[in-house]
Amino acid sequence: MAEDFIVDRIIKNALEEDIGWGDITANSTISADRLISGRFVAKDKTVVCGIEIARRVFAVIDPDVKIKVLHADGSEVVKGDVIAEVRGNARSVLAGERVALNFLQRMSGIASRTRDCVRQVKGTKAQITDTRKTTPGLRVLEKYAVRTGGGKNHRYNLSDGVLIKDNHIRAAGGIRAAVEAARGVIPHTLKIEVEVEDFDMIEEALACNADIIMLDNMSAKDMKKAVEMIGGRALVEASGNMGDKDLQEIAGTGVDIISIGALTHTIRSADISLRFD
Repeated sequence: MAEDFIVDRIIKNALEEDIGWGDITANSTISADRLISGRFVAKDKTVVCGIEIARRVFAVIDPDVKIKVLHADGSEVVKGDVIAEVRGNARSVLAGERVALNFLQRMSGIASRTRDCVRQVKGTKAQITDTRKTTPGLRVLEKYAVRTGGGKNHRYNLSDGVLIKDNHIRAAGGIRAAVEAARGVIPHTLKIEVEVEDFDMIEEALACNADIIMLDNMSAKDMKKAVEMIGGRALVEASGNMGDKDLQEIAGTGVDIISIGALTHTIRSADISLRFD
């Protein structure tokens, strides 16, 4: 991953949190030169994501711990499949076990949910994207997991693009005031997206030549009408509790983007275990 320096910082923070002053259990029960081998095993159907992060966890603890990957990120596995094999010093492997599994399980859960959502809109032009509703400090990993599942990334952070939402509109004095103020400051390379709640707001956003119009918490019927109103003059994004909606129905309205915060903030971690041979 391009963000290796960020990933290493995340991993080191996680290890410091989990290991503390040392693994007192392993250090007091297992000899320092004991070697072991084991397997990461899927206990349910999942999309693998984070196995390279798991490998990096062990590399940070002990470069001599070796990981053999059998199912790379993006692979679909079922109960009983061996995702990877590990071999090395027993104390080192045990020190990294929980952190490696935490990353692997969570990222696989995100990738799995994303792939399910992508499959629901297959055959339509709608793209599934994430949001900034990520676990603090883990955004780079969670957005990578969304991509692994076949989804797209929305803004990575606040500097990636202009997204004028309800509070911006109120504080700026209206959609036109907000858009014109932004356009007078930002470079030409950035797009402007405006969140709208009704058809009057859509008209105002169109009059300001917004690049993207976000339909917030609209019914599928109103979304369809909104897409017709916009008529290709801007990209159309559906947003607002999309994780609880019929995505096939939403995609059928003709929207270009469906952003789902639940991809990262409400997921079930994959069930994966590390078993020693």
